[in-house]
Amino acid sequence: MDHVGWTRDEASPRRVLVATDTSPTSEGAERAGIELASRVGASLIFLSVIDPSRLRLPGGLFHTRVDQVRTERESALARVVAGARQLGIAAQFLIWEGEPGASVVDAAEAESADVIVIGSHARGPIGRLLLGSVSRYVVEHERRPVIVIRPGERLDDALPAQAPDRDGAQKPVREVAPVSRARPMQTIGNGCRTR
Repeated sequence: MDHVGWTRDEASPRRVLVATDTSPTSEGAERAGIELASRVGASLIFLSVIDPSRLRLPGGLFHTRVDQVRTERESALARVVAGARQLGIAAQFLIWEGEPGASVVDAAEAESADVIVIGSHARGPIGRLLLGSVSRYVVEHERRPVIVIRPGERLDDALPAQAPDRDGAQKPVREVAPVSRARPMQTIGNGCRTR
């Protein structure tokens, strides 16, 4: 199951981790994370992972330097965090380097996240049925609830309308939330951290 909701018997999440690469495809996951945090009164952590291996040319040289990507992501994440804070949500961002899927799982553990929100790239008709490699890794390796947001989806689209309760009967879950390998982390400006 790649979409998880909460039943009335479960505690609402207190810490929401949103995995984002700050691309337009990730905007849906960023919005869904903000909406979820707003609904349940949770704090929000935006995580972006830079994979240096994807920045290398075949000869081993970098086509883009890691510090350039980090600067771009810090700027983009600072804007997203500022928007969440304007809505009264406690928000921060993290930037890690490493393999994205494993880093998301590790960050969720390190930050004691209760739920992960992650986007998935849909590439063509078959891609809409399948998860991307990072989101699939996170769903398969994470014990926490994972909400996968596909392009064009909103939070309520990704949450199932109903889920089985302990007895196997279907219960609504959308109404549950009230409306309204790494180096040590270092603190960077504006209360945000990097790794």
